[in-house]
Amino acid sequence: MAASGKFRFCIDRGGTFTDVYAQCPGGKVRVLKLLSEDPSSYPDAPREAIRRILEQELGAPMPANEPLSCSAIQWIRMGTTVATNALLERKGERTALAITRGFRDLLYIGNQSRPDLFDLTVSMPETLYERVVEVKERVVLCQGDCQLGLSHPVVVGSTGEELYEVEPVDVASLRQDLAAVLALGIRSLAVVLLHSYTFPAHEQVVGEVAREMGFTHVSLSSQVMPMVRAVPRGFTVCADAYLTPCIKKYVAGFTSGFKDKEHLKVLFMQSDGGLTPMNRFVGSRAILSGPAGGVVGYAVTAYHHQLCGGCQRLPVIGFDMGGTSTDVSRYTGEYEHIFESTVAGVVIQSPQLDISTVAAGGGSMLCFRAGLFVVGPESAGANPGPACYSKGGPLTVTDANLCLGRLLPSYFPKIFGPNEDQPLNEPAMLLGFQRLTDKVNEALGGEGLSVQEVALGYVRVAVESMCKPIRAITQGKGHDTSSHVLACFGGAGGQHACAVAKALGISTVYIHRYSGILSAYGLALADVVHEAQEPCAVHYEDSTFQYLDERLDVLSRECVDELEKQGFKRDEITTQPYLHLRYDKTDCPIMCAPLKATENSCRHGDFKASFTQHYHCEFGFTIPNRAIVVDDVRVRGLGRGLSFQPHPLQEANAPPVVDTVTQCYFEGGYVETSVYLQEQLCYGHRMEGPCILIDTNSTILVEPGCVASISKHGDVLIEVGSESIPCVGTGLDAIHLSIFSHRFMSIAEQMGRVLQRTSISTNIKERLDFSCALFGPTGGLVANAPHIPVHLGAMQEAVKFQIQYLGGDVREGDVILSNHPSAGGSHLPDLTVITPVFYPEQEKPVFFVANRGHHAEIGGISPGSMPPFSKYLWQEGMCVKSFKLVQNGVFQEEGLVRLLESPGTQPGSSGSRNIRDNISDLRAQVAANQKGIHLVRELIDVYSLPVVQAYMAYIQENAEGAVRDMLKEVSQSMQGPSLSALEHLDDGTAIQLSISITSQGEATFDFSGTGRLVAGNLNAPRAVTLSAILYCLRCMVAHDVPLNQVWAGLPGPAHLLCCL
Repeated sequence: MAASGKFRFCIDRGGTFTDVYAQCPGGKVRVLKLLSEDPSSYPDAPREAIRRILEQELGAPMPANEPLSCSAIQWIRMGTTVATNALLERKGERTALAITRGFRDLLYIGNQSRPDLFDLTVSMPETLYERVVEVKERVVLCQGDCQLGLSHPVVVGSTGEELYEVEPVDVASLRQDLAAVLALGIRSLAVVLLHSYTFPAHEQVVGEVAREMGFTHVSLSSQVMPMVRAVPRGFTVCADAYLTPCIKKYVAGFTSGFKDKEHLKVLFMQSDGGLTPMNRFVGSRAILSGPAGGVVGYAVTAYHHQLCGGCQRLPVIGFDMGGTSTDVSRYTGEYEHIFESTVAGVVIQSPQLDISTVAAGGGSMLCFRAGLFVVGPESAGANPGPACYSKGGPLTVTDANLCLGRLLPSYFPKIFGPNEDQPLNEPAMLLGFQRLTDKVNEALGGEGLSVQEVALGYVRVAVESMCKPIRAITQGKGHDTSSHVLACFGGAGGQHACAVAKALGISTVYIHRYSGILSAYGLALADVVHEAQEPCAVHYEDSTFQYLDERLDVLSRECVDELEKQGFKRDEITTQPYLHLRYDKTDCPIMCAPLKATENSCRHGDFKASFTQHYHCEFGFTIPNRAIVVDDVRVRGLGRGLSFQPHPLQEANAPPVVDTVTQCYFEGGYVETSVYLQEQLCYGHRMEGPCILIDTNSTILVEPGCVASISKHGDVLIEVGSESIPCVGTGLDAIHLSIFSHRFMSIAEQMGRVLQRTSISTNIKERLDFSCALFGPTGGLVANAPHIPVHLGAMQEAVKFQIQYLGGDVREGDVILSNHPSAGGSHLPDLTVITPVFYPEQEKPVFFVANRGHHAEIGGISPGSMPPFSKYLWQEGMCVKSFKLVQNGVFQEEGLVRLLESPGTQPGSSGSRNIRDNISDLRAQVAANQKGIHLVRELIDVYSLPVVQAYMAYIQENAEGAVRDMLKEVSQSMQGPSLSALEHLDDGTAIQLSISITSQGEATFDFSGTGRLVAGNLNAPRAVTLSAILYCLRCMVAHDVPLNQVWAGLPGPAHLLCCL
């Protein structure tokens, strides 16, 4: 019941709809959904929702054009996409950037990431700032091996690190430059100076000057997020300066509609899942304000109020399926936070819930392309929307569910069509699916599939695409996916809950009573949060425990003091200490809460045990003798004084009432399906599938073999029957072709995630200079995650070479290392690690997995890769045709060290200058392959070896068809029988290429006329030549297709004639 007889409002203002959950005096609950933008009816959706509820509940007229009284309102909690939309649409505040002199283009250059490797029209994200002010100042870290001979004054940073103050801030020059910015009408300033994470004094000077001169908003990176790495810190402070004024304007507009605003208590949801007062709500922490409420909602309900009394609580996967995308996350008793993400091309470095998004929602468009069922990533949006919305929209996942009888038009309001007064348009949907089915059957060479089978196929492909990010946050981090509860919410989540759970082996689905508005409901359950964080640069060891405890105490007091100012009593406040830890010489920090304190730990708890536990779980190993570095000290303060308990439902005393019976299509045909209205269900009711549960905000499909029950508080629990995999034969099925395409690519992508996370070097971890791939038993490429162009297709040559070179000498427990150009290598620093995949009762490998990573140092005549004056391979470092890096399960470190030192036996050359990092990265490459082996075996366990290998071949054939279709189009547009080009190296050596393409879509790449080997290091081995051709062909195919052996030209539509 709302305290003091007042109203409590929880409002999630989304991009399309505003959802409202209100607690009224006396315990009554009101739920409301409004359009977020409806200027002809109201100026602000959240305020209008409050007005309507107050007017209806209090029985007093409240004109829409008059301010509302705050007297009946205890508090308002809001989540909003205002900041996210401003960032996506680039409609933030005009902003200038102040940065250390000489680094004006640092954020423009950014990290050079390319979201789509094959996009020929690459466009750099727009910068958030209009003007750059170069601040004349400089501090440099003191380093014992520095050869610059600096003798400037030494200052001490907040981390204890010493710095040379090379140049103080030139205030006169700064004033002049800022005046020019003000003259342009820019009033928001972002400030990022080098090393300000530990030495903020110079930024503070800039901030004081800017405010004094008239800038209305100034964001300092040392205050917004004092963490190392200037580029993400710079992006974050720019986002803060760009978005915070927008938030302040929105808050001012919202509160202007109330009387006695000083008594209005408004809290906003932050990206980290905590609430904060409206005057502390800033842009850099507002990006996930909307979806964060949903995570809190399922975490508190599906986990903390779980579920099976007396049983151990299971971790929960959040599955939030909306119209354009699906968000997935994980909760294990504490929120999983990340501290860096990319939104709309902008890196945001701030605490935020770990939420992964896939472009598959109810509005995701369906198409049939190159023999594959394709769902998304394009979306029909709200306008025109799906075909059944009667606005001329395309077929979508929503249409597929309508076609299968899983959505019932009679239960939908008549709000569709041009005048928004029509029901769902089934004829339009059926016409679209008939046309699509005809296209599918024509491509498959017959009338094999019905409209319903095609629709079901698209639903299954959509389910598989939504399972990929779930596997990534569970399997990709060392967790068993099946040992979770699936908590579904969002408008479309309930329609696919059972299918997703079956595909993942999950036995329990939890759907909250207010799943359709869970992001709003979660606001009522959230804690008020204040965080304090500071950088650190000490090792986690006995000598630093006292210092770390002291810093945690200081930050804890700051959190407690701030929450007490907000009205919380001391016993309502808890603090959670964290240390941001990483192994020395690695760049993979983990934010760790402590385990129980021991004699050999900090007073606040054992952070080392927590770190090693998390590290081993995610990466499969630890580094026992490596020092652990503390990057940051953090305390999260929680004010828990506003929680409440939901009201229980009446207990059932009779069977549930069936509202109607309909026909739904499942595997095997139509099945009679009971329909229940959730408002008529009571505590204890059980409904066997198939059945449909309907309320005003969502539709829940309970599939055959599943049983739904109603909990004490009106939530739906579904017991999921074990997945009965449809009988999949070795014959080609277009639907399973699409599903296997997703699964094979997912294996390569998850290998890549493990490699990136477990590696040490900057090249692999940050520059992402690596590739991972899956190969068939003969070495043919099956799936290659799109990482580095020069690796694509080239690894196939390396795998085939090893199969031929080693013959039968490949056994389980062996891992092969190679980098020689004649063995399928590219250049020597690209080390390829190949592992055979064995399966029970099979004598030979059934698959191979491999990855190739760029090592910054492998010896040679100079540090780094490809010395400019090298003429012989040994001058570039270690050269290996075939070496068993792991033999019979034992890592061959001694032999590896000998290889890495071997270039030092040549005159003027050295062995590897960083053997420790070489070994660490190669261990990471081995671990990535082990992940691939596990996933391949898991896939075979589900479908059988013959089926998996059959679809391996079908996917290779499918890619060939896509290339042939593209080449046919090129052939028709050619003016002559061939295309040709001639270029020359600086020394005059010719590079000549002639491409002839037949009308059947076959191309010959003829390099005749190209010069022979040059006396230098600019020679391209066969593997690199194949990669170049592959990359060009893939870029010309303007849609996603699997990357496999057909692309390499053996066999397939592309043929290669090399100049020897």
